[in-house]
Amino acid sequence: MVNAGGESAGNPEPCVVGVDFGTLSGRAVVVRVRDGAELGTAQHEYPHAVLDRELPDGTRLPPDWALQVPSDYIDVLRIAVPEALARSGVGPEQVIGIGTDFTACTVLPALADGTPLCELPEYTARPHAYVKLWRHHAAQAQADRITTLAAERKEPWLQRYGGKISSEWEFAKALQVLEEDPEVYGRMERWVEAADWIVWQLCGTYLRNACTAGYKGQYQDGAYPSRAYVEALAPGFDDFVTEKLEHPIGALGAKAGQLTAEAAAWTGLPEGIAVCVGNVDAHVTAPAAGAVEPGQMVAIMGTSTCHVMSSDQQGMVPGMCGVVDGGILPGLWGYEAGQSGVGDIFAWFVRTGFPAAYAEEAAALGRDPHEHLTALAAGQKVGEHGLIALDWHSGNRSVLVDHELSGVVVGLTLSTRPEDVYRALLEATAFGTRTIIEAFETSGVPVHELIIAGGLMKNALLMQIYADVTRRPLSIIGSAQGPALGAAMHAAVAAGAYPDIQAAAHAMGNAERGVYQPDPERAAAYDRLYDEYRVLHDYFGRGTNDVMHRLRGIRAEASA
Repeated sequence: MVNAGGESAGNPEPCVVGVDFGTLSGRAVVVRVRDGAELGTAQHEYPHAVLDRELPDGTRLPPDWALQVPSDYIDVLRIAVPEALARSGVGPEQVIGIGTDFTACTVLPALADGTPLCELPEYTARPHAYVKLWRHHAAQAQADRITTLAAERKEPWLQRYGGKISSEWEFAKALQVLEEDPEVYGRMERWVEAADWIVWQLCGTYLRNACTAGYKGQYQDGAYPSRAYVEALAPGFDDFVTEKLEHPIGALGAKAGQLTAEAAAWTGLPEGIAVCVGNVDAHVTAPAAGAVEPGQMVAIMGTSTCHVMSSDQQGMVPGMCGVVDGGILPGLWGYEAGQSGVGDIFAWFVRTGFPAAYAEEAAALGRDPHEHLTALAAGQKVGEHGLIALDWHSGNRSVLVDHELSGVVVGLTLSTRPEDVYRALLEATAFGTRTIIEAFETSGVPVHELIIAGGLMKNALLMQIYADVTRRPLSIIGSAQGPALGAAMHAAVAAGAYPDIQAAAHAMGNAERGVYQPDPERAAAYDRLYDEYRVLHDYFGRGTNDVMHRLRGIRAEASA
């Protein structure tokens, strides 16, 4: 007989803690090692959220910036982990390991001892001293130069990233620091992924994790881009890899170190337990969904969507975020693609397009704005609203890799209602996912199953739209905290409870298969709309009309 605290017949069962550091908050979950049962969870909102208009002292930020404050991450360890432990009924002595995952590429400049530069008094008003969040898109010019030079030099690693390097990644963001604030760049001794920084704080050891090194740091076949290449990018950038980026790399699921006394005091966990090597939120979710076979694509749908999949086939998929040997699971090629805005787009529309009369009606029915718009949109037939949207409000990650693209809605009339636009935005994100799946399959990398994880899976209309648009059954992860569960599973491996993450996934991960099935009639109607989406996609995204880039330039001039 097992109680809520994971004890069986008086024998305390081992448990692990997973901590998921998201865009706006951190979530902790206490998990039983034997079967993956989630015994207690807690969440802590970041006090500073995302800095996209000004620093804490009021210093204004230019367009396309997105920064964070690293002390907010420590608050998650201090608050969410003890709360989750208390709610679980698990005794601290039962916990054998802790694992973490993070958004990526979320990266910060630090001293050699891990001190973030923004915590030094002389740099509190310097934007480049802060954490650059994954959705910091102000380094597009640097990313374009990185791609162009790599193509000119025929760098072999470029094709592993679909032929384009993103402004979200390590090299572009670091080059922006060098060119816009060389003093901060000179003071920076480590350019650290937040996924690795938080592990550093927990165990006192700095290890680069293999996931972000491969997908965000252009680390392929045991090496970063050459010194000759980096030197050609910009004067003063030649020692970036050797002096600021390069560091020993830890395998996913390996033990990075042991929990320090300080971190034990923050978390309420025992000093000395295993601390797992860092990882990325999307990538840890795959084993949590039981996706350990080739061709099982997991779409982690939240503020953005990340598509991850392991395969026994190596292919060059246009616009992918990377293919890394063992990047998700050992022995398989790990692929990543994604959409920069999904839930963020829906939230933007609710903030800006939800009239007072709708708010009153929603309140009377006991619905939040998303629930109300979803209920109204659910009554429509496919195409009834007469709209097509492009889901580029935060740029396009895959397959165009261009964060200076922007959103479009075509077909608006004086009769268009809020629920019409809302449904068109839901559908646009589904069309974006279909574009990604088709890019994989036409490149010889088959997608056998689509599994959904993340907060948006609770929207049944959205899930059905995805099934109809992609013409695929949708499976649903069995956890509301997929990344945190995945991080906990990796912690179980690091603590020695399982020999590898595949074994942990078979025991601790789960998904419900084929929950949403495509409807043939609706799927046929969506095929017509998808054709129109692709016309707009290529017209605005592949150079036929560069109006989006020109508008960005006009905005930048006006904001200067």
